[in-house]
Amino acid sequence: MATLRAKRSAPLDARHLRYRRTQGEGAQLHCFVLDCSGSMLAGERLARAKGMLVALFDRAYRERAQIALVCFGGGRAEVRRQPGAAHWFNERWVAPIGGGGGTPLALGLASAATVLERAARRRPSQKRWLWVLTDGRTNERPDAPASADEIVVVDFEEGAIRAGRGKRFASDWNAQYVTADDALSYSYQRGV
Repeated sequence: MATLRAKRSAPLDARHLRYRRTQGEGAQLHCFVLDCSGSMLAGERLARAKGMLVALFDRAYRERAQIALVCFGGGRAEVRRQPGAAHWFNERWVAPIGGGGGTPLALGLASAATVLERAARRRPSQKRWLWVLTDGRTNERPDAPASADEIVVVDFEEGAIRAGRGKRFASDWNAQYVTADDALSYSYQRGV
């Protein structure tokens, strides 16, 4: 349409051509949902999760994928980063993320669902990944956001006695399950 408006009644010329840049099939959004509850502070799990986020952001930057970040803990959830390009300076805004309090997983997933639904309306052909980084220390059993094409549960649960909630979430959500130790190698295998 823009080309025809520019052309009007004149013969078509190169200067009349207008185009819209479209996203290729490889366009992806990686929405990370980070558990910042008090249980993640034990054993420096939150610090490890933040380090993993920076590595995954760097990977997304190289792949020209978009990222989003939702943090939840202490009775609230916050979208810390709306969908956009991953930048090299992201460690500066990941480092100050703190933790403590309860584990409102349902609230975190609801916030991620809103982010993913908006992204789906803007770019319907974009593949949307949801990464849930948690130790699973919650009694909630929320549903997974429907707008996620792929879900990965990264389990930070440690210790001799494990509740196994991360595996249960992955099973309930038809998601991929990986431990924190295997998450980075998983992302490289999947081309993330």
